[in-house]
Amino acid sequence: MQNIAEFRIIGRVNKVTEHEKVAKISVAANYNRQEDGEWVTDTHWNEVTLFGRLIERATKIDKGDLIHVTGRVRQNSYDTADGKRYTVELIADGLAVLAKASENHDR
Repeated sequence: MQNIAEFRIIGRVNKVTEHEKVAKISVAANYNRQEDGEWVTDTHWNEVTLFGRLIERATKIDKGDLIHVTGRVRQNSYDTADGKRYTVELIADGLAVLAKASENHDR
């Protein structure tokens, strides 16, 4: 069996940034937890990288849209003067809009 590292996020879009051959989408996911007997909501921001056909789909997404994005997790490392640094990338392979932020859309 092949080893895999996958992710699934259902959350609201903050922004979509397009570059030459890649797009980045910032998605907020909320987690509830108890603190001193009270429920509080923590918002966790995720930056997801999109390639190929998903870039075109991302151009139709607006701030506040509720999306479902799935993909793989990739860890990278690089050397700096202060030592080795590690990064984790979320690379999308699926993207769907679950709800638009507003029905009054110009598209």
